Amino acid sequence: MFRYYLFLALKSLRRTPGLTALMVSAIGLGISACIVTLTVYHAMSGNPIWWKNRVLYAVTVDPRPAPQAGTAPNPNGAPDQLTYLDATSLYRSKIPRHKALIVGMAGGLRGAPGQTGAVLANVLGTSGGFFRMFDVPFQYGGPWRDTSSLEPLPVLVLSRHENEKLFGGADSVGRTLLFNHHPFRIVGVLDQWDPEPRFYDMTVNAFGHSPDAFVPFGWDAKLRLWPNGHMSCWSSSTASGFQQLLGSNCVWILMWVELPNAASVARFRDFLAAYWAQQHNAGRFTRPHNYHLWRVNQWLVHHHAVTNNSRLLLRLAFAFLAVCLINTVGVELTKFLRTAPLSGFRRALGASRRQIIEQHLVETALIAIAGAALGLALSWAELHAIHALYSGTQDAYGQLAHFGSLGVLWALGLAALATLAGGLYPAWRIGQISPARFLNSQ
Repeated sequence: MFRYYLFLALKSLRRTPGLTALMVSAIGLGISACIVTLTVYHAMSGNPIWWKNRVLYAVTVDPRPAPQAGTAPNPNGAPDQLTYLDATSLYRSKIPRHKALIVGMAGGLRGAPGQTGAVLANVLGTSGGFFRMFDVPFQYGGPWRDTSSLEPLPVLVLSRHENEKLFGGADSVGRTLLFNHHPFRIVGVLDQWDPEPRFYDMTVNAFGHSPDAFVPFGWDAKLRLWPNGHMSCWSSSTASGFQQLLGSNCVWILMWVELPNAASVARFRDFLAAYWAQQHNAGRFTRPHNYHLWRVNQWLVHHHAVTNNSRLLLRLAFAFLAVCLINTVGVELTKFLRTAPLSGFRRALGASRRQIIEQHLVETALIAIAGAALGLALSWAELHAIHALYSGTQDAYGQLAHFGSLGVLWALGLAALATLAGGLYPAWRIGQISPARFLNSQ
């Protein structure tokens, strides 16, 4: 019967090409709007390292001075970064399986074959545990050794993009590059790794490319490099020089730990509580207890990775799809009622109501499938246009506007929704009409 329903549906669609094109266009526009917003929203709201959500924690403590008299305390306004003193002290803990301190740096890279001048690079100072903790893939080589010390080893890990720029994508492990005039031996080259959002460092921009290179954390202090990123100070602790920065209450370092089980989480919380008490007795941490371990999903929510604008756009896209479907329902109902005498004749010849409904649902499904195909083509063009428009910027939509297989799945799902929402009522309505009404009129 399906082949017969398909034959009738195609014949009906060819009989009214204008109405068919109108319905396909309406559904296609609605689906394309939903795919574009869903693609960006999914990338923004997703957890890029969900499989380790229960073992990875961002560490924060609040070193701010006590609020002035008459000022209400704001524990939610606590900084997400650590001072140099707190970061290096907490890093000494043996409890985490892996741990990493993170600070942004900038400088020139030079020494590649044929390179005439230094290339400005966005460099991340971190520890060896960073790569193991975040399951960072390597194309060549690997990370430097993970130790509890913060010794500034003269080693460097390149991103895949930077390795292609400097060495044409060849295996550069063992070569030497100069970073800010200091020699560094390349020990590893990353494979493609661009987590979105950039959960490990969301202080400046949650979306964007991964760093160009990675060096051990201690080099920022050895080279006296001021942080290339967000830094917060308070009037009573503003640093006027780099040495003052190291001893100040300015926050500019991120810390992540991997705690493999509940027991290690409890032990590290106790360690944080003991450290808080120690610093409080020493005259620091004058506010009420305010230290946290943030899981990755909590960290993303805390940093508002998904903005209210994104949620609003998603609602508007589905509202637009609903409007398109409502219009399609009206057009289809009018069309089906125009062909009601034919349906009544089929009923008189023995066709059941169910068969009449199924026949019209097949026609609606064809329109929805054609609309989904049009929606896929439009969404592909729209996402590429958005990506090209925002190319070279830090705008989240430009960074995340990539068409993928997920868009195809969404299109198929929305096509099924369009079939049910747009065709079920018209098909049911035409199936309820008595055949005698049309036979008596002939």
